Amino acid sequence: MHPLKFDWNPITGIDIAGNFKLHFYSLMWVVAFILGWYIMKWIFTKEKVSLDYLDPLFIYTVLATMIGARLGHVLFYQSELISEDFFSIFLPFKFKGGFEFTGFQGLASHGAAIGIIIGMYLYRKKYKYKSLLWVLDRVVISVASGAVFIRIGNFINSEIIGNLSGEFPLGVRFIQDYYNKYEIVRATGIKNVQEAYNAVTDNPQFSNLLEAVPYRHPAQLYESFCYIIVFLLLWYFYTKTSKKDQGGFLFGLFLVLLWTIRFFIEFVKEPQGDEYINWFGLQTGQWLSVPFIVIGLYFMFAYKPKTVVK
Repeated sequence: MHPLKFDWNPITGIDIAGNFKLHFYSLMWVVAFILGWYIMKWIFTKEKVSLDYLDPLFIYTVLATMIGARLGHVLFYQSELISEDFFSIFLPFKFKGGFEFTGFQGLASHGAAIGIIIGMYLYRKKYKYKSLLWVLDRVVISVASGAVFIRIGNFINSEIIGNLSGEFPLGVRFIQDYYNKYEIVRATGIKNVQEAYNAVTDNPQFSNLLEAVPYRHPAQLYESFCYIIVFLLLWYFYTKTSKKDQGGFLFGLFLVLLWTIRFFIEFVKEPQGDEYINWFGLQTGQWLSVPFIVIGLYFMFAYKPKTVVK
């Protein structure tokens, strides 16, 4: 009756020992970074840049992305962690309410963007083989490809979910978002958390629990698909046009495309935390996207480099 509506109740990771769980979301980050490294290696080789600069660029990018994303989430969406669970800000563990390995959770893309820009500035100060804009114009190609996998990871984790989909033909019931692990164990009487989740979709005895879960927009998949388009457009302009030689153009194009997508996707997304900025009915993520779009337009159409990027 609704072929585009389905239940999402997957295994989210592999239990290795005790409270340690290797999350598939974390693996998506690894895939994103490795793919980005190979893209940059291809670009360096194509433009005859020494590969000696590649690994430092990779390290700066990883650290800048993770630190920026984490601090961005805390500052923009979950500032209470500063007073309630301070060490969880910097470590992949939760301490409040019991010690638990959480992996890479609570990361904000706006913070990651700021972190990457700062990281590339610091990288360029140490390695002066090309201009900062040359680096940014090429790094964003890798970043766009990585964003595709990050949102897939969010989908696997049943996080950053969408609003109620209503009569919209596409909808997903996120079982593991609706019931946390304590609720599902209590509701089913099954002590094993994964077995308890599986019972909701597999055992007719718990059909009432399944029916209580509403269908929502798979906002993560919408976003991931759009980021594929962003990557393809950046790749096209880099490989098929002379825009790669216009300092700042690809960087600006990336900012405009990615944050415009983010702005509109927010209309079908649930808030990710406390909405500190919600003027005129817009969410925090939308207001944070606006400055990036403006900066992107500036670099695409107004910025005039003094010399051709080298």
